[in-house]
Amino acid sequence: MLTNDPRLRTAERWSPPYRLNCFPEGTALAIGREIVYLLFTRGEARLEGSDWERIFADAIGARWEPSNVGLDDIKRDGCCWGAKTVKNANPHKASRVRLISGRNSLDYSFGDSDPRAMPVDTVGAKVLGIWNARVTDIRARYGHARTVVLVKSETLAECIVFEAELVKFEHVDYTWNWNNRGNLQGIDRQGVLRFTWQPSGSQFTIHEDVPPRRLAFRLRTPQAADKDQLLTAIGFDPSWVEIVK
Repeated sequence: MLTNDPRLRTAERWSPPYRLNCFPEGTALAIGREIVYLLFTRGEARLEGSDWERIFADAIGARWEPSNVGLDDIKRDGCCWGAKTVKNANPHKASRVRLISGRNSLDYSFGDSDPRAMPVDTVGAKVLGIWNARVTDIRARYGHARTVVLVKSETLAECIVFEAELVKFEHVDYTWNWNNRGNLQGIDRQGVLRFTWQPSGSQFTIHEDVPPRRLAFRLRTPQAADKDQLLTAIGFDPSWVEIVK
């Protein structure tokens, strides 16, 4: 897995808002506050991708502007972030996570309807080529680009947050094979699984290491809000519901 971002002219124009994984002071509190609010108002441990994008953007003083690509939904000071959420039974002890990173369709991008008929290295090159094209597009428009990941427990009581630089990958740095489920795997030179690609559905997954420096916190789970009390608190009365004939 590449760890160093290539030097780019656009990156020389701006410094990032903060160093990678050195989150601004108060970030954990800001994130935790919003998650507790969701737990209270929803009455269930449900936090979706769009929730996380908005929560993180607010926590670091950035703009939340959802995009079709999904790699630049959050923006601040020449830097952009894509956001991912991952469930884990014990986030504080997680060392690797699987990040679903788009649908890399060889049929759509290259007209290849039968990837199993091609040399496996060629398939790997084309799968990474689609990812690299997306990264190139983002890097042409932003000085810095990252992915911010929320690893959450089932109840949302335990979480970690970390960032990874958005980078391109060279297919020759990996060994490619088909696993027993019929999915393509990319293995790095240390023998570690780094990519999975499913021909059925074209889902592309990056297996990302959790860095030693990450934001970890626990939350006290609130009791679910009482619906009638909440409606009374906002002054609801029957006149708010207008029957249209």
